[in-house]
Amino acid sequence: MLYFRGHIIKKDGKRGMDDEQQVMLSVKDLSKSIGAVPVVSAISINLGAGRKLAIAGETGSGKTTLLKMIGGYIQPDSGEILFKDKPVLGPEEKLIPGHREIGYVSQHFELRNNYRVEEELSYTNQLTDEAAAKIYEICHITHLLKRWTDELSGGEKQRIVIARVLISSPALLLLDEPFSNLDLQHKEDMKLIIRDVGMELGIACIMISHDPLDMLAWADEILVLKDGIMQQKGTGMQVYRQPANEYVAALFGPYNIISADAAIHFEEWPGIFSRKKDIILRPEAMTLYPSRQQHSISAKISSIEYAGSHWIIGVECMGILFLVRVQQHPFLVGDAVFLSALPDAAWYIA
Repeated sequence: MLYFRGHIIKKDGKRGMDDEQQVMLSVKDLSKSIGAVPVVSAISINLGAGRKLAIAGETGSGKTTLLKMIGGYIQPDSGEILFKDKPVLGPEEKLIPGHREIGYVSQHFELRNNYRVEEELSYTNQLTDEAAAKIYEICHITHLLKRWTDELSGGEKQRIVIARVLISSPALLLLDEPFSNLDLQHKEDMKLIIRDVGMELGIACIMISHDPLDMLAWADEILVLKDGIMQQKGTGMQVYRQPANEYVAALFGPYNIISADAAIHFEEWPGIFSRKKDIILRPEAMTLYPSRQQHSISAKISSIEYAGSHWIIGVECMGILFLVRVQQHPFLVGDAVFLSALPDAAWYIA
């Protein structure tokens, strides 16, 4: 089945009701070890139809192993995977690994050589011509259908692989590093395609990206892994502004940290108190002034870096180097300045 504009489209053209409010995928206490080393430990997930989940974590955190277990390509050691209330069988339980309604796109995608693109796609198509044409349009490959597969660029091949999975009519799409090995322009194109897959087709999606910043605007929910253990699960805003720990904070971009012991020196700033916890402040939560203002502390500019849409300024204050993000500034390295923080911007971590 293919979720398409709030309906389910089958090859015979019949449509069913959208069950977007129901839990489509239920993962409970899923674990996997390689030898004596735990790779995924007691992970639980619920995903509704049409929803978008991103999995973040450093290399070796268990992201791909988790994704492949959900798709039925790796056998879990323990736990349960239910898709539409039925177990997803692993490779030890069925002859051909995978689930017919779960599409998996590996970061190591392949196409057969010496085939026209339309021939390569025809082998997996489960849709009407009209629905398949819509997929080709969304994936920006309509103009490539008559081309030979060995004449395509890497970005074109990746779009065709995604289209090939989509026309097999999945209800859940698993994407493993879809932006890897793409230049900036092709990466932006791929982001638009993945966005449109969700908006136009309503297919549920789980995505891994080596750059978690790609996930913040896209995902309904983000799951953060470290050494196979869930560190945090929440919206993009939650994991960015309210990280569970310093590991999560670091994954989603630059941050400032004030240790619990040092917090007493910054209590003049709004929202800073000595709570025996470390404090996280994002660079955009900091404010710089050329002269003393209420709730500010004297500091010194140590570095200025241009980042295109903004500047990142390094500021030494009370023995700590802070990063401050600004849109424009009048400062030079070595300038004496005054530093403060925005109200309610501080986040306390254990």
